[in-house]
Amino acid sequence: MQSLLRFRIGSSLSKINVSCVRRSLGHTQGRLQDTSNNSKPVPPTDDVGDKKPDGLPPLSRPLGVRERPTIFRKTKTERIKELMNHDVRMEQRRHLIKEASTGYFHDLNMTRRHGGKTWIAPKVLIREDKALYLPNVSGKSLDQGTVKDTTTMCFGRITVLGMLGTKISELNAKAFVNPTHERYSSHPLYQYVQINLQENLLKSFLVNLFTSSLRSNVPKELQSDYLISSQNLEYVREALGMTNSRVGYVYLIDENLRIRWGGCADPTIEEIQSLENCAGVLLKRLESKPKMSTKNLEQRTS
Repeated sequence: MQSLLRFRIGSSLSKINVSCVRRSLGHTQGRLQDTSNNSKPVPPTDDVGDKKPDGLPPLSRPLGVRERPTIFRKTKTERIKELMNHDVRMEQRRHLIKEASTGYFHDLNMTRRHGGKTWIAPKVLIREDKALYLPNVSGKSLDQGTVKDTTTMCFGRITVLGMLGTKISELNAKAFVNPTHERYSSHPLYQYVQINLQENLLKSFLVNLFTSSLRSNVPKELQSDYLISSQNLEYVREALGMTNSRVGYVYLIDENLRIRWGGCADPTIEEIQSLENCAGVLLKRLESKPKMSTKNLEQRTS
């Protein structure tokens, strides 16, 4: 009798468990069907294609160095005094530590993000009282091979200066400067200076070896203001914002050798228009000022 009761109770419990499981499965299946019917398919997104320069920060500081450039080289006493300066040595030490921690392919890898672009150029000029100086860069001109320097070339004129080093940088600078150069190339106070900077000795040797080929690619009217330089700018790259040696950098220099605008890598339409507008503003301001004499130039650059 007891065994019969146990059998009936067990069979009834099993039926109840099976019915509960069926109900739960039915509710779950219904919810899944409702969810699948109500939800819309989300198209896949390509993160690389969606990246735009708009996500980059604007230029947040003036570019350049605080010390006014000069055409005269430092004497041995001045160099020793600079080496004994504690602040200078600490700055050099921080720079060396940063360079040692940077990988060999760092610049190349950075070009994968926004094409190596690190900031958006300003829409207006950097204030004159906040602007910093362009360091003196010397090199040989492409036309005759004469030694020139930016301090002498840029003083007293409005200069659009392009820093080149690779084929990509040439394309970047060309995209930036072309509209501005076409508009103001006939202006007597305007000039476009290009610096082919090759700090690597082997690359510098190759560039000097193939200068004839370089002349065929640079318009004849620009060759006198095209400098080939092997000057070491390692300690002023950060100050100039030149953090990537693969891309091009463009600067707008006023008559007092101050950097009033800067752009890098592949430009946007707004940046191209900004350079053109800012160059026009500086040219109009310089036209209203008295002309600078050669004596003033020697005093300013000494």
